[in-house]
Amino acid sequence: MNAAPSASAPIHSDPPGGARAAAVWGLGVTVYFVAITYRTSLGVAALDATERFDINASALSTFSILQLLVYAGMQIPVGLLVDRLGTKKVLTLGVVLFTAGQFGFAFSDSYVAALASRALLGCGDAMTFISVLRLGSRWFPAKRGPIIAQVAGLIGMAGNLVTTLVLARVLGTFGWTPTFAGSALGGVLILVLVVIFLKDHPEGFEVGTSPHMGRTYVRHQIQRAWREPGTRLGMWVHFTTQFPGMVFLLLWGMPFLVQGQGLSRSTAGELLTLVVLSNMAVGMVYGQVIARHHAARAPLALGTVAVTAGVWATVLLWQGQAPMWLLVLLCSVLGACGPASMIGFDFARPANPPERQGTAAGIVNMGGFTASMTTLLAVGVLLDATGGSFRIAFVCIFVLEAVGVLQILRLRPRAHRRERERVVASRVEAVHVPV
Repeated sequence: MNAAPSASAPIHSDPPGGARAAAVWGLGVTVYFVAITYRTSLGVAALDATERFDINASALSTFSILQLLVYAGMQIPVGLLVDRLGTKKVLTLGVVLFTAGQFGFAFSDSYVAALASRALLGCGDAMTFISVLRLGSRWFPAKRGPIIAQVAGLIGMAGNLVTTLVLARVLGTFGWTPTFAGSALGGVLILVLVVIFLKDHPEGFEVGTSPHMGRTYVRHQIQRAWREPGTRLGMWVHFTTQFPGMVFLLLWGMPFLVQGQGLSRSTAGELLTLVVLSNMAVGMVYGQVIARHHAARAPLALGTVAVTAGVWATVLLWQGQAPMWLLVLLCSVLGACGPASMIGFDFARPANPPERQGTAAGIVNMGGFTASMTTLLAVGVLLDATGGSFRIAFVCIFVLEAVGVLQILRLRPRAHRRERERVVASRVEAVHVPV
């Protein structure tokens, strides 16, 4: 006999959330916080790195390019691992790798050794965010998804805040090795906490998996996730929105502000901090808006791209050094790039079932880091080719934004139709749930 489900019996097996969920998920987000601190540590040490390793702009950009190349290349494998092995095992391995990379970077005296350390750090870093997204989806109801993703990004940006406020000052006071080695001790502490306290999911909310991770499993996971227009749209949203802020914070912001705009390192550090604070503030606003108005996802993403492009164009076309108010505006706007990139996951999440969330998130996460890696390389090459002209080097930002916007406009109608079909199907299924 078929009947409508009662209010006390939920149609979908959503996790309950609650204080325990917040504690477990909070531990996972702390791992992401530490990873972000390590990832962005080079941003405040870029000028020190050129002196320590005696390298030019192209060689300096190779640090971040290699780190992001490893990160982007690991996204789909990590997504598959998270879907297959669960969050705890993947996060534990990630902490071991990025902590070892930070220690190695602290004691590197040669350019090659430092490159290897950053690659190891990037490999561990790649295992964090997808794991945190998966952890949130297994501990909280689906309706909390947009807020959970934005809060994770916000706390991660707090790691960037530590980099710009604390690490920069410690570096100036104690030097290279004590600063990076001391920060790596945080990874050791978080590793102990993860091993002891982290749990993949609450009791009774297990997700079925394939008995082995063979070629068929891998191929089917990737194909099914990629086949969904929402996954591809999410990837291009992430591609188009994330990289301007990422490139600025990760490497080129400090050189641009100091060498290109004539600011002191302390003033430049304050502006980088403004990017982080803006990111955190905008993230909370975007999360609330999307949770209440699902249709706002694409307008928010495209609006962020348009504003970012407009302010960057104004800065680069300004005759001479840009005034402080304009640089403050630029850094405030760049802070919106991170929250806008999280919208990509809000397109992929409803398009894929729970057992495929990690793989889909990995595909989405490749977008922004591929764009960031491309821009980091292009800026470094153009700076060397033009004798240090930031005005010309940053033009590549507009090229990648144009490519991404075209793809978003192309895929948006397909993803919308597919999502609407899923909603209708779920409502029909809800009416016929047996009791």
